[in-house]
Amino acid sequence: MRIRLDIAYDGSHFRGWATQPGLRTVQGSLEGALERILGGQVRLVVAGRTDAGVHATGQVAHFDVDDTQAGRLRQRRGNQGEPADAVTELGYRVRGILGSYSDVTVTRASIAPVGFDARFSAIWRRYRYRISDYETGYDPLLRHDRTTVKGVLDLDAMNAAASSLIGLHDFAAYCKPRERATTVRTLLDFQWERDTEGVVTAKVRADAFCHSMVRALAGACVAVGLGRMDVGDAAALRDARARTSVFPVIAARGLTLTEVGYPSDELLAVRAEQTRARRRLEEERDEE
Repeated sequence: MRIRLDIAYDGSHFRGWATQPGLRTVQGSLEGALERILGGQVRLVVAGRTDAGVHATGQVAHFDVDDTQAGRLRQRRGNQGEPADAVTELGYRVRGILGSYSDVTVTRASIAPVGFDARFSAIWRRYRYRISDYETGYDPLLRHDRTTVKGVLDLDAMNAAASSLIGLHDFAAYCKPRERATTVRTLLDFQWERDTEGVVTAKVRADAFCHSMVRALAGACVAVGLGRMDVGDAAALRDARARTSVFPVIAARGLTLTEVGYPSDELLAVRAEQTRARRRLEEERDEE
C-alpha cells in the first residue's frame, strides 16, 4: 500500500527537507514519527526538496508500507474498519508525536491512487515569495514569513523582467549546479503583486525547479525593482547560462512551496514514467 502525505512546515529551524546526519530536517522528523507508529523503516519520496529555511503549505510526499507495517496501522482500530480510515487516522497520530505546536505537520494522509509518485507524477510546483520594502514596513512577528529589502520596489519593472523569463530555457544562471542534474526547466508563470497589507508577493510556477532557482529568480527581479539591473538583463543573464554575482540569491525566509499539481488519476503512472525517461535521457546526455 502506498500512502500520500500532504505536509506543511515552517522551515526556519530545519536544515532543509532531505535527511542529513546529525542535522534536524523535515524528512528526518517525519520519518522518525512514522517509524515510531509503524515500526521498520520508512522512506519518504517528496515532490520538491526544499532548502534550509524554506517553508511549505502544500508539500506532498509518499511512502510504501509492507505487510507488517500495514498490520500495525490497522491495529490502532482494533483490526476493524476500512484501511482508508486507518490511514486517515495516521495523520492525527503523526501530529500527536510531533507535538501540539510543532513546526511541521501532516495536514492529510490518504491511500495514494494507483501509479501515484509524489515526485515523478507531478506536472508542476508553485511557490510564493513575500518581501517587505519601505512601503510595507517591518513586522517582527512575521519576520520568518518574508524577507526585507531597503528601498521601494518598482513592480512594473519586476513584472516585465519576470515575464521575459517564462518558457522552456536552460536556467543554469539561476541554479546552483549539481552533478548530473539538468538545469533545463519550463517556467510556466511568474508574476509580482502588492497585497492588501502592502507586501510584495511573487507567484512562480514551473514543471520543476533546480537548486536555489526560485530564490535566484526573485533576487534578479528585486535587483531590477531597485534599479540595480535593467529589465532586459534578467533574460540576457539567463541566456548566458553561467552563474553570476550581478544579482543576489535572495534569502530563504520569504519562500513557501504552496502547491504541487498532478494529472488525473488515470494519467499518474504515465506521467511518472515519462518523467523518469526524460531524466534518464538528460543524464545520458550529460555524460557524453
